Amino acid sequence: MATEKSDVLADAKKTPKTTTPHVELNTFLKLMKIANTGGEAKHLIRSRNIYVNEVIETRNRRKLLAGMIVMFKGKKFPVTEKIVR
Repeated sequence: MATEKSDVLADAKKTPKTTTPHVELNTFLKLMKIANTGGEAKHLIRSRNIYVNEVIETRNRRKLLAGMIVMFKGKKFPVTEKIVR
C-alpha cells in the first residue's frame, strides 16, 4: 500500500499544473486607473465599493477571468482576454 501512495505522489509531480489566464482584482484596479497604488486598491476593495459580476467583492487577490465585469461607482469595467494574458 505504501508503494501505491508513493506512485500517486510521483504521478502528481509529473502532471503539469494547468492554470487559467487571470488577473487579480487589485492589479485590475490599477490597470484600469481606478486606483493609483496597491494600498488604494486594497482600501477600495475592503470598503465594499467594488463589485464583481454585481456582487460586492472584498478579496484583494480575487482572480478575475475574461468575461467578468467589475463595477465601481456605477461604471462597468469588462475583463477582456487582452487583460488576462
